[in-house]
Amino acid sequence: MTSDTTQTEAVTAETGNETEELRNLIADAHVVLWDFDGPICRLFAGHSAERVADELVRWLEGQGLHGVLTGPERQSHDPHVVLRAVDRRHPGSDLVTELEARLTEEELRAVPSAQPTPYADPLIRTWKALGSRLAVTTNNSPLVVREYLDGRDLGGCFAPHVYGRTRDLKPLKPDPHCLNRALSATGAAPDRALMIGDTPADHEASLRAGVPFLGYARNARKEKLLREAGATVVVDSLEPVLRTLREGL
Repeated sequence: MTSDTTQTEAVTAETGNETEELRNLIADAHVVLWDFDGPICRLFAGHSAERVADELVRWLEGQGLHGVLTGPERQSHDPHVVLRAVDRRHPGSDLVTELEARLTEEELRAVPSAQPTPYADPLIRTWKALGSRLAVTTNNSPLVVREYLDGRDLGGCFAPHVYGRTRDLKPLKPDPHCLNRALSATGAAPDRALMIGDTPADHEASLRAGVPFLGYARNARKEKLLREAGATVVVDSLEPVLRTLREGL
């Protein structure tokens, strides 16, 4: 049995190591690649993703395409699960194009009620003021990202580097395509960049691109998923990242 004292020391040591790792990640980052839905905002905070997924399923059924999805896919609460499933069975089709356009419309409807991630706005502005280049690398539509950022007067911090979903769905994360586009456009070497993401797909994409990864987990379930995926530095708030930047590392 581990004593309470030993457990406390172990946790303290781990926290200290992660603090040092966080400092090193920030110090080496000349370009910061942000996932959008999670680290920057909760896009579906007021416009349910579950309802959007249901709407996509109902639309498919209305087209006589009930059988294009499996039972678990029809019951998924994630609209991207629905979109990817259809693309696997009808790649490059007009059906996929229509479905992607419908998802983009729903994402745009979600923007007014999106909830900013605590400390994200000042962190973005501080990083930009310190001379770092910023990019968004996301599976959401770039139209949606620009709408949200412009609404919070943050568009200029990223412009023109917003790399999101296109009608070709194969390069979505965990494929590193959007990260590689950002690295190429900013002229950054992968080891001089940093990816901030909140899903195992973000982590895998960063690994495949050779970009160091900082996990953001707003709850224990998301942290568990990131840890199991291999993320070694995970924060449950962006406040320590902002504080470290302001303290000059």
